[in-house]
Amino acid sequence: MSAELVAKYEEHLALVRNLADNSIRGYVSDLQSFLAHIEKLGITEFSELKITHIRSWLANLQSTGISRATLARRIVSIRAFTYWAASQKWIPTDIGSDLAIPKAHKTLPEVLNHSQTQIVLDAIVTKAGEDPSPINIRDLAMIEVLYASGIRVSEICGLNIRDVDLERNTLLVLGKGDKERVVPIGLPAIKAIKNWLATARAEFANTTSGDAVFLGTRGKRIDQRTVREVVYDAMEAIGSHMSPHGLRHTAATHLLEGGADLRTVQEILGHSSLATTQIYTHVSPERLKTAYEQAHPRA
Repeated sequence: MSAELVAKYEEHLALVRNLADNSIRGYVSDLQSFLAHIEKLGITEFSELKITHIRSWLANLQSTGISRATLARRIVSIRAFTYWAASQKWIPTDIGSDLAIPKAHKTLPEVLNHSQTQIVLDAIVTKAGEDPSPINIRDLAMIEVLYASGIRVSEICGLNIRDVDLERNTLLVLGKGDKERVVPIGLPAIKAIKNWLATARAEFANTTSGDAVFLGTRGKRIDQRTVREVVYDAMEAIGSHMSPHGLRHTAATHLLEGGADLRTVQEILGHSSLATTQIYTHVSPERLKTAYEQAHPRA
């Protein structure tokens, strides 16, 4: 019965909720963890489930030292399951609806300031200029695109040539849940992409390349591990260990500091909730001071 339940729930997550593969794996993994726990408790029928069994599972997870954020995600996951299970009559009522979600400790993401960003970009531009190898030309294009657009690692890996509009200076990005969005990019990124496509991509391309914009040295679509390594290498110019997600934070922060409104940044980043975008609004002291001086009559 557990196998049937898991299979039907996985189908619901894919076909009805249209979740990304990684999200589906997370929800299913949480469900399997919960099912294994109640099996140890001797629960043989889903009709026997009570809120105390869920709390027992969560307490067991908490005892392993998981963070508040992870615990909150597990609660969201099990609440989604009990809502579905009740609607499908697997359980009599939605017993998870009363579970409270703990607020995770908010930590500001690491971002580069403008001068640090310029040093990183200048270093990789110089490297590609002094040694215009296919790898250096590709790496420059990837760094420029990541910073210009704020797209995710998975999204830059998934870019196809037809997704790059060199006339409008935009990318057609396939985000979470297979949702498409159009993201503008600047002229330096467009120039770097053009150079990669025109002068270097053919050096890697083979029958396995397909329509992928960025390729690995063996001709296949670039993978996330390689993109991360490229970013780590670029960050050595300033002694940072920032990841591609840090570049995404940086792009969003610089947009906001430059005057972009929150909803515009939300669209660019592909966030379904404005609350998610708000974590990027750690405003610099300089911007706060400028806003204060412009707005307060006694500044």
